[in-house]
Amino acid sequence: MSKRSIEIMVGLFVLLGLAAVVFLALKAANLTSLSGGDTYTLSARFDNIGGLKTRAPVRSAGVVVGRITSVGLDAKTYQGVVTMEINKGYEFPKDTSAKILTAGLLGDQYIGFEPGGDMANLAPGDTITQTQSAVVLENLIGQFLFNKAADAGTATSSGNKP
Repeated sequence: MSKRSIEIMVGLFVLLGLAAVVFLALKAANLTSLSGGDTYTLSARFDNIGGLKTRAPVRSAGVVVGRITSVGLDAKTYQGVVTMEINKGYEFPKDTSAKILTAGLLGDQYIGFEPGGDMANLAPGDTITQTQSAVVLENLIGQFLFNKAADAGTATSSGNKP
């Protein structure tokens, strides 16, 4: 092989490596699905949104049906307001519920839809009223420790030894 063909091969290899790095960066930033398809907007209110971020997926039955476009706080009710863009190909009944779920034990959070049985569908701009807030791991651990401490205090005050 000549020196020129080796240089071309090395250049192509470097370009392939750069393309792979860009792909991984877009995948990590949750930007790989840049579909310009038609969408409609839905919103939901939660008491606690946990670590939910914009661009997080909205899923139903494990299928990504949309993305979160904004997360904010309602100044009157002090609830988290989440705005979502849902692909037009997916329509959900009016009594659909939205839950904030976690992918794996400590993974990213996303919104999961559970469709109801209503015959009418949600219209663009509607608000989902049936919501379940995020489960915060720190709160669960605190409740567990508080209950264990209360049980230990009750057991020692009644004369029983654990």
